[in-house]
Amino acid sequence: MDYSLCMLVLLTSLSSVSPGQFPTPQIIKDWVDQIQKDLITLTDKASGLQDLIKIYHKHRTHFSVESNNAAELVKTAAENIEKLLANRSEALKRLATEAEKFQKEHEWTVDSEANKLLYYNAKDGINITSLEKEQEKEEEKRNRFIPDDFEIDPDFKRLVSYNTTAVHIPTDIYEGSTIILNELNWTDALEDVFRKNKEDDPSLLWQVFGSATGLARYYPASPWIDKRNSPDKIDLYDVRRRPWYIQGAASPKDMLILVDASGSVSGLTLKLIKTSVSKMLETLSDDDFVNVVSFNKNATPVACFKNLVQANVRNKRMLKEAVQGLKAEGITNYTSGFELAFEQLAQTNVSRANCNKIIMLFTDGGEEKAEEIFKKYNPKQEVRIFTFSVGQHSYDKGPIQWMACNNKGYYYEIPSIGAIRLNTQEYLDVLGRPMVKADSRSKRDRKAKQVQWTNVYLDALELGLVITGTLPVFNKTDTGSKKSQNQLILGVMAIDVSLEDIKRLTPRFTFGPNGYYFAIDPNGYVLLHPNLQPLTAKFDEPVTLDFLDAELENDIKVEIRSKMIDAERGNYSISTLVKSQDERYIDQGQRTYTYAPVKGTDYSLALVLPDYSMHYIRATIGDTITQAKFSESLLADKFDEYGYTFIAPRMYCKDLKPPDKETSNINYLMDFNNYIDTKTPNNPMCNVELVNRLLLDAGITTELIKIWKQNELQHGVIARFVATDGGITRVFPKSAGLDWTEAAETYESSFYKRSLDNDVYIFTPTPCNESDTDVLVSRAVKVEIDNITLKPAVVGVKLDIYAWMESFINITYRMNCKDEICGCKRGDPYIDCVVLDDGGFLVMSNQENHVTQIGCFFGVIDPDLMRTLVNSSLFTSKSTYDYQSLCEPKRESKAAAGLRSIYVPTIADMLNMGWWATAAAWSIVQQLLVSITFPNFLDAAEMDDKVSDAMSKEVCITEQTQYFFENNESSFGGSFECANFTRQYLAEKVPNTNLVFIISDRQPDSQSSCFGKLRQDEQQSNGPNPCEMALRPRYRKGPAVCFDKTEHEEDPDCGGVSSLSPSLWLMVAIQAVLLWVVTDSRHHAISS
Repeated sequence: MDYSLCMLVLLTSLSSVSPGQFPTPQIIKDWVDQIQKDLITLTDKASGLQDLIKIYHKHRTHFSVESNNAAELVKTAAENIEKLLANRSEALKRLATEAEKFQKEHEWTVDSEANKLLYYNAKDGINITSLEKEQEKEEEKRNRFIPDDFEIDPDFKRLVSYNTTAVHIPTDIYEGSTIILNELNWTDALEDVFRKNKEDDPSLLWQVFGSATGLARYYPASPWIDKRNSPDKIDLYDVRRRPWYIQGAASPKDMLILVDASGSVSGLTLKLIKTSVSKMLETLSDDDFVNVVSFNKNATPVACFKNLVQANVRNKRMLKEAVQGLKAEGITNYTSGFELAFEQLAQTNVSRANCNKIIMLFTDGGEEKAEEIFKKYNPKQEVRIFTFSVGQHSYDKGPIQWMACNNKGYYYEIPSIGAIRLNTQEYLDVLGRPMVKADSRSKRDRKAKQVQWTNVYLDALELGLVITGTLPVFNKTDTGSKKSQNQLILGVMAIDVSLEDIKRLTPRFTFGPNGYYFAIDPNGYVLLHPNLQPLTAKFDEPVTLDFLDAELENDIKVEIRSKMIDAERGNYSISTLVKSQDERYIDQGQRTYTYAPVKGTDYSLALVLPDYSMHYIRATIGDTITQAKFSESLLADKFDEYGYTFIAPRMYCKDLKPPDKETSNINYLMDFNNYIDTKTPNNPMCNVELVNRLLLDAGITTELIKIWKQNELQHGVIARFVATDGGITRVFPKSAGLDWTEAAETYESSFYKRSLDNDVYIFTPTPCNESDTDVLVSRAVKVEIDNITLKPAVVGVKLDIYAWMESFINITYRMNCKDEICGCKRGDPYIDCVVLDDGGFLVMSNQENHVTQIGCFFGVIDPDLMRTLVNSSLFTSKSTYDYQSLCEPKRESKAAAGLRSIYVPTIADMLNMGWWATAAAWSIVQQLLVSITFPNFLDAAEMDDKVSDAMSKEVCITEQTQYFFENNESSFGGSFECANFTRQYLAEKVPNTNLVFIISDRQPDSQSSCFGKLRQDEQQSNGPNPCEMALRPRYRKGPAVCFDKTEHEEDPDCGGVSSLSPSLWLMVAIQAVLLWVVTDSRHHAISS
C-alpha cells in the first residue's frame, strides 16, 4: 500500500459525521500497525536503505575496519597536549627569568626625558598620519610611533607586526608618570626575548607581560580594538583584572568582605561602598571563595550564604545584588562584624580555597580598634586585614589604619568614585609577598616559579577561547629603601594557547558524530567539549561551563567528574540521556567514558564513545585512478546526474581553509575539486585519511544515486538523501538540494546524530514558523562486517505535508459504521487526529488550522491534552539550563539616568580644606571613569543597530524543557475534564518510528485552555537557586601549592593618608568646571 494511502487509512478512516462512540484501543492499534508497515516499505524503497548496505559490501576492498582503542587514544592525546603545554612553559620560564634580569639591571631615574624611548601605544591604532597630527599638538605623544609593516596574520586573523611589541596602558593610568616611563624603559628589552621564542617555536601565539602597574606589553604588536559596545566608548581594559593575571599574581583566596552599614555611612558614602564591594568581587576568580557580611550593632551575611562560597559568576552576582539592597542604620560595632568574619574564615567543614585568608573592611572610619578581637582570633596574623576608608568625612582614620598595619594588610582611601577601580585591586601586590619570599629560598625548596594554567576564557585580542600559562615575575633588586624591593611582584608573564590548537591534537573524525573528547580543569569546568560554544564576543564576559552543565547530569557523571579532578585513570560504560544538536529532543544513548590526566597540568582528558563507534571505516584508496574516479561525481556540473552534493567543511588540507560564514558550500566544493586536481589527495599538506574517506563515500553514494534514478519518486516524496560519516551529503533530485537547509557537516547535523542513536525511523518536521512544510524521515544504515556493526551513513526521504492532506480528503469513508466514530475528516468539528514526534512536536493533523503549525510544540497548540499526555507518562519532561545564552542587557530608563549617584558637595564641604585636598586630586579621574561604574550617567550614544548580538547582548541563563519517550509502553488512553467539558483520548506509539498517533475529542473553539500553554522553547531564567546550590557545592580541587605565609614579612608599608596641599582657588576652579560639565551633560541626557 502507498504511504499516503496508509496515512489516509489512519486519518480518514476515523471520519466523524456525528460524535459517535470512540474506536476501541485494538482498532487504533491495528491502524497504527498498518501505518508503520507501509511507512517502512515506502522509506526503504525510496531511500534505497538495503541497496546501500549491499554497496558497502561491494566496496569491501576499498576500506578496512579499524578499532578505536579508547585508552590508547586518550593516552596519546593527553601526551600530545602535555608536550604542547610543556613547550609553552619553557618559553614562559625564559621570559620570566629575562624580565627579572632586565628589571634588576635597569637604573631607576626620575628624569622623564631620559626615560622617553619610542614605543607603540596599541590604542593609537594604525593611522600614522593621525598620530603625527596629534604629536604636533601634544608633546607627551611625541615618543610614540606606529609600525608601518602591519599585515593580516592567518594565525591571529588580525593585523600584526613581528618587528615590535605593543603597549596597552589603562585609561585611568597617567602614561607620563615616572613609574610608567621606567616600566616602558626596562620592558622594552623583552622584545628580543619574545622574538627569539617565536623563532624557536613558530606556533606560539600571544606573549604578554602584565605589570603590577597596569601596563601590558605584548608580542607581536597589534592595534587595540575594543569592540564592546559600551555607550561611553571608554577602554575599560586593565591587565590586572584579567583572569590569568589574578591567578598568576597570588594564590587562591578565602575572602570575607565586611561592610559597615551603620547610620554614619548613609548617602554618598554608602553608594561608594556598594560600588567598591562590587568592584572588589570582580577581582575574584573561580579558584577563590567569598562572602559578604554587613554590620552595625549586629552582623549578618548580606545574602543567603551562611559560609564562604565559590566566587563563580552566579554567586558573585547574588552578592552584588544583595549589597545594593543594604540600608544604613544603627550604631557601628566592629566587634560583631569581625567576630562573624573570623568565624566564617575558620570553618573547616565547608568547601573553600584553603589558602590566603583575608578580611576586607569597608567603612567610613571610627574610634574602635577592636584589639581584643584580633588578639583572640588572629594572634599570629594569619588572616590579613585590608581596610578601606570610604567617602569624605572628618572621622579619625587612625584606628582602621592600625587594623591593617597590625594584621599584615594594607590601608586604602576611597574618597570618590575615581579611586575605586585602582584601590580595589592593589591588594594583590600584598598577597604576592609570600610567593616572592618562597622564591628567595634555596633552589631545592623553591616552588613559586611554577607555571599555572588557567580556566578557559575569551581572549581580549580576538583569539577566541584560550587557556593561558602564567608565571609570576619578581623584583630581584634591593635598593635599601624603606620598601624592601625583594618582596614585590613585578607582574605576571603569560602565553596563550588557543583551544583550536588543542582540538587539533584531539581529532574526532574516526569516532562518528556522537563520539568526542572533552577536558576539565580542577573546578570541573570544561576547556574542551562540543557543547562549549559561548555566543558572546565580549572578552570580559565569563565563559565557564561545568561538565555537569555541558551534559545531562546523572550520578555516574558526578563520579566521573570527581575522579577526573583527582587525576585518576579509568572508564565507565553508562546509559545516559543525550540532548540533540538542535536542543529540541532528548535521546537515550549508551556511552563509554575513558579518562586520564594531562601530566604537568591540572587538566584531565576524556574520550566518549557510543557502542557503534568502537570501530570505524578506514579508506584504502591510495591509488590516484580510484581517487579520480570517485572524485568525478563531486563536480558541480554533475549535480543533475548525481544530485546536489554537499561536503562537510573540514580541514582536509592545511592550505585549503574551511569556508567562513560568507562562503557557500558549493564554492568550497569547487575549491576542493580544484585542489585535488592540481595537488592530488596524497599531498603532504593533506590529511590523507580524511580526504580518502570523503572520496570513498563519494564513490559509494554515487552508486546509490544510480539506483534512485531507476525508480520514480513515489507520491508524497519530494526528495531522497544520503549523508555519511565521511562528510558527503547528496540530495536528489538537484532541485530539492537547492532548498536543503540541514548542516553540511554531518557531525553537527541533528537528524543525523539522532538517527545513529535510535534504531528506528526518525521523523523530523521542519521547525515551527518556517516556510517549508516538509517532514524529514531518516534511518541509520547498519552494516555488519566480520561480526562488527558499523553505522557509516544515514538515508532518508523528504515528505510533503500537503500531499498527505489531499489524500485524506479523497479517501472513501467506511460505509458500515453505526453509532461510532469511523474516521477523521479534514476540519472535523468533533475529533482531533494528530501525529506527534517523540519531542512533542506536531507532525500531522486533520485540522486545517494545524497545518501551518506543523513542527510547533503541541503544548502550545493543545495545552490541556499535552499536559494529560505528560501526566499519563506517555511523555516525560526534563528541564535544563543553558549558561551560554545571550539576552538583551538590562537598562535603566533615560529618565532615571541622572546624577543621583554622583556626589555634589555642600557648602560645608567646599569650606572644608581636607575635602578639597583629597577630592580634587581624584576629580579628573572620577569624571573620566564615572561611566565605568554608572554607564547610564552621560546617556551617551545608543547602540549601533549593526552591532552583532555577540557584542550588544549580555551572557545570561535560559531554561528549556525537553520532552521524550522514557518508558516502553505503547498504548495510552483515558479522559480529562476542562471547564465542565470531558474529553476522551487514545494514543498509540507507531512501532519502529519516533511517532505517536493520538485521537481525541476536539476542544470547543469557544473554550480556552484550563492550564495555560506548555512552553518548550528557551526562556530567560535566573538559573538554579544559588542558595540551594551553596548548600551542596560541587566537588572541586584547589592548586597543590599555596603561598599564604605571613610570618617574617619585612615590608613596613601598609598604606597611609596621602598629603595633598594644592592651591585652594585652583581646586575650586577645577571642581567648578567639572561640575559645570557634569550638569550640562545631565541636562543633555534628560532632554534627549
